[in-house]
Amino acid sequence: MFPHLFSPLTIRGREIRNRILSTGHDTTLPTDGTVNDALIEYHRARAKGGVGLIVTQVAGVHETARYTSHLLMATEDACIPGFRALAQAVHAEGAVIVSQLFHPGREIMESADGLLAVAWAPSVVPNERFHVMPRELDADMIAEIVAGYAASAARLAAAGFDGVEYVASHGYLPAQFLNPRVNLRRDAWGQDRTLFLRDCLSAMRAAVPDDFIIGMRISADEREEAGLQASEVEQAARSLSPLVDYLNVTVGTSATLGGAVHIVPPMAYAAGYLAEEAGRIKRAVGVPVFVAGRINQPQVAEAILAAGHADMCGMTRALIADPEMPVKAEAGRFDDIRACIGCNQACIGHFHRGLPISCIQHPETGRELRFGSLARAVPRKVMVVGGGPAGMKAAAVAAARGHDVTLYEAELQLGGQARLAQLLPRRAEFGGIVTNLAREMELSQVRVIRGTRVTRALVEEEAPDVVILATGAVPYVPDLPEDGSVQIVTAWQVLQGTKTGRRVLVSDWRADWIGPGIAEALVQQGCSVTLALTAPMLGGQLPLYVRDDLAARLHALGVTVTPYARLYGAAGGTVYLQHTSSAAAIEVEADTVVLCLGHRPVDALRAQLADLAQVVTIGDAMAPRTAEEAVFEGLKAAAAI
Repeated sequence: MFPHLFSPLTIRGREIRNRILSTGHDTTLPTDGTVNDALIEYHRARAKGGVGLIVTQVAGVHETARYTSHLLMATEDACIPGFRALAQAVHAEGAVIVSQLFHPGREIMESADGLLAVAWAPSVVPNERFHVMPRELDADMIAEIVAGYAASAARLAAAGFDGVEYVASHGYLPAQFLNPRVNLRRDAWGQDRTLFLRDCLSAMRAAVPDDFIIGMRISADEREEAGLQASEVEQAARSLSPLVDYLNVTVGTSATLGGAVHIVPPMAYAAGYLAEEAGRIKRAVGVPVFVAGRINQPQVAEAILAAGHADMCGMTRALIADPEMPVKAEAGRFDDIRACIGCNQACIGHFHRGLPISCIQHPETGRELRFGSLARAVPRKVMVVGGGPAGMKAAAVAAARGHDVTLYEAELQLGGQARLAQLLPRRAEFGGIVTNLAREMELSQVRVIRGTRVTRALVEEEAPDVVILATGAVPYVPDLPEDGSVQIVTAWQVLQGTKTGRRVLVSDWRADWIGPGIAEALVQQGCSVTLALTAPMLGGQLPLYVRDDLAARLHALGVTVTPYARLYGAAGGTVYLQHTSSAAAIEVEADTVVLCLGHRPVDALRAQLADLAQVVTIGDAMAPRTAEEAVFEGLKAAAAI
């Protein structure tokens, strides 16, 4: 059904079994700069699941390349055994493996000991996003870095990798040399801005065997006024393509907040939105072209390939959400694919917090050593109370392990708060978590009873061995001083259709996507909206690219954002707030206040059942948090039975 997606592609004599690519992405699984068992099992799962080509995360080529405290390094021979074990694991499952080789230039995020690192770049031009002022590279340092690329490539070849990918995308060091607004040099590297890249690529080719792949990743457009423009990239791609075996096309730059959103675009971006830009590059060069950018379903990838926009599709988050996506797609098991919803929370969101990679829908990701292959269990009778994400995951995993599982949901529909989340603007895909978990339950043969509220009497009648309470939470509504002159409603009520006045203040305690999402929805309904945050900034609890996309959207819509503002009360058509640092009064005239103040658990059943069965409380019923904790706790509870 996917003739293009599942046709092989041969690059420098290496046959790749299909056109599905896992692009290079940081995992934060390595702990000491070398490959470890966690990283091996992470990639083994995706190779076993049928991916054609795995490009592993960046490996630093020089000591000055350490842009995070947990970077893989390829600067010493001691790295070879770990890379060799990884290559062997991936090859054993039939996939081809390439490592990214990397130098960030001025794009330094952090250092290992809390001290600011010295960043190096072609010229002294500051980085806006990380507030880095770099030092200009001299000729000796440039020579060292070029030699570092060559030596690192040779180490990867010695380790049995099939190739390397030269990272010239997203405003990193090679792109800085290409950019006339960042490379202000008057020497040879400024007169020919491709010179540094030519030297690196040529040095790598001279250091590796003839059958070793050398690819290059580029941003077709950095999406910033001071970034590389499309015409500049196309010219560079034409010039450099004879030196590489493929071009891997993306967009954006790490240097600015707006450009960085495209590194891992959130669900607000359309599926496959970079296809035509890759096609433009493909028409300009004579080597295979890869593309990424929200390609989360095999149908999307097939359409891109069939249209001739690219030769291979990066489906990284699709593989994070479902490592078996390729084998399921090839077998026609489309309903069984756990589609990525682009939430960014546990993949790139974890990376930005210095945490190991995972997925809110599939918490087994990144935890393969612990949950990769759960054993069958001695069957027990399990009652799951609550059909939100926590309960659905618990039921699916428990039944898959051989337990007799029945899930009870008080409402007629499954999904809990996820059903509300999908109603917010540009968040419709969040509902996919419900569809995906419902299919997991169906496959593991969970009995589902809807429209039934569980009581002590029902538990006595069913006599389960284990009760998993996943009864969720309801909005937290504080006792506010108010005189009735201002309508006070919750975010839930707004999403369920309650009408507001024209002037609305959204009180946001959570600093997540609910408050901004409600604000966006109300502006679209014609309201004038103030978003009052108890936090210092909008979306402080969100993955960075989701936060920045929301900030851009609310600014464009004219929403007034007031940070450091705690809701105090309302009277006489005025909402009273307190500055959270100074306690000074803030007054806003409004017709309606929408409360986004968190939730309180619904757990009364817990105490009633203590003498009837083993009771395990998970998700928001234990403590209101996010879908990620809910699904993980469902997995953990089911694995422990």
